[in-house]
Amino acid sequence: MAENSYSELFNPVTYDPGHLDAESRRQLRALIDWFEERGKQRLIADHLDRAWYTEFLDFIKREKIFATFNTPAADANGDPAKRWDATRNAALSEILGFYGLSYWYAWQVTVLGLGPIWMSDNADARARAAALLDSGAVFAFGLSEKEHGADVYSTDMILTPGEGGGFHATGDKYYIGNGNVAGMVSVFGRRADVEGADGYVFFAVDSQHPNFKLIKNVVNSQMFVSAFRLEDYPVAEADILHTGADAFSAALNTVNVGKFNLCTASIGIAEHSFYEAITHAHNRILYGNRVTDFGHVRQGFVDAYARLVAMKLFSDRAVDYFRSATAEDRRYLLFNPITKMKVTSEGERVIDLLWDVIAAKGFEKDTYFNTATGHIRALPKLEGTVHVNLALVLKFMPNYLFNPQEFEPVPTRHDAADDAFLFAQGPARGLGKITFHDWQQAYTAFAHVPNVALFHEQARGLLALLTKAAPDADQQKDLDFLLNLGHLFTLVVYGQLVLEQARLTGEATDVLDQIFDVLVRDFSEYAVGLHGKASATEAQQAWALEHVRKPIADAERFARVWQHVASLSGAYEMRP
Repeated sequence: MAENSYSELFNPVTYDPGHLDAESRRQLRALIDWFEERGKQRLIADHLDRAWYTEFLDFIKREKIFATFNTPAADANGDPAKRWDATRNAALSEILGFYGLSYWYAWQVTVLGLGPIWMSDNADARARAAALLDSGAVFAFGLSEKEHGADVYSTDMILTPGEGGGFHATGDKYYIGNGNVAGMVSVFGRRADVEGADGYVFFAVDSQHPNFKLIKNVVNSQMFVSAFRLEDYPVAEADILHTGADAFSAALNTVNVGKFNLCTASIGIAEHSFYEAITHAHNRILYGNRVTDFGHVRQGFVDAYARLVAMKLFSDRAVDYFRSATAEDRRYLLFNPITKMKVTSEGERVIDLLWDVIAAKGFEKDTYFNTATGHIRALPKLEGTVHVNLALVLKFMPNYLFNPQEFEPVPTRHDAADDAFLFAQGPARGLGKITFHDWQQAYTAFAHVPNVALFHEQARGLLALLTKAAPDADQQKDLDFLLNLGHLFTLVVYGQLVLEQARLTGEATDVLDQIFDVLVRDFSEYAVGLHGKASATEAQQAWALEHVRKPIADAERFARVWQHVASLSGAYEMRP
């Protein structure tokens, strides 16, 4: 990207990901062309009719897209195109989200289902998975249960040892995507004869086996989110993927891998919606004026654009940390839940801003936007809710803010490499011991940008809050209070990676100033929220009010960003 340039939204008309290898570009172009040739009317009709996407899966099978993108090099039998590459997976995820969450979901739950398999030492299971993937199969992740959700400490899937070896599994699973057709389902359970964590087991089953009882699709949608029951299902030694503490870690580490994809799905949905909204509003006349001549409409679009670009910048930079992770550098474990929780929540805010402008148009059944309004809500609620991820993020706050360490700079990771560490993450513990580089460096590098400097001032105030008015023992048990604190902390991390990526790509200063205009307002909003918490002390209330700021306004900057936003009117419209 040229210096001081505007981030490009994904546009199927002009898309050519030059940062990827030729074969990856060819497959992604083929995927785009398949959707475009299918057309908008058919896409929407299939959504409204809740049609199972046989043709899509047939296309994926012919092109071997899932097989190419989701087979680690170690299991690729020498195929040079196959690898697990988070950069190109992010590109695939964004495209699938752009055309419809249901299509993305078929891929996402395949990623989750493959996680425990690729993390396993079971060579036979890995070989079976690679062959099935190559034949066009999709996969499923059998973790959740109706009574326990995704609580891996509690499971009612019971494995009873068999007389001649192996086990028989009996129990129910709930909310399991692809459960109707999955070639392999990775199922989490526990042994009947072993107490505690040593009794956990991850094992593989076949959704077409007679002892696999498909109960129903639990959602009213194209995607098949199944409830199923295993009834005395025979589990051989060749089906065992993990046992004991390793099974527990495989569950969490798989979610680490799969969680990331939610951010790029949200980005894709927001991008498609943005094109529809700006094209509609910019070409509509009300009361003798173009709709986008109204000040509040322009503000809504500029805010939506700023939030969307920030989503892209943060997520792109997070990929670099994800791909560069090692047992000694686990910073990705902070950035990962933020991609899931913060980026997807921002996607909701983008849709809401756009919807406030286009109003009734957003309800029309022949728009992509109408589909997006429902789908965008799902993403912050998958792989753990926002609250679960905020609680996770808080574990990293002390070391992140107060204990910076030296690290080699993480480069942009567009290399066509296999991300083998993602399937060798090790035990899922020790999060509070993970250290980070100095977060303030990213901010000081952009001190010349007015709203970055203003936000940095607010962010430094978080240090004062935690040293002079830290949560007391009771507040540390008050999740309502802590979650608000988590939002404030998340904004600091979010801004850091936005700036790191902006420095690498030469993002326009105008856009960065506009992004931090938004973040200054967001920090102020959460500060006011902290002030209003029932348990907030007088010192904390005073801190909150002292850190409410008005962004630095610049009419000329705003006008320049608006002109770019307006230029997106008509830039893309899906083939009818």
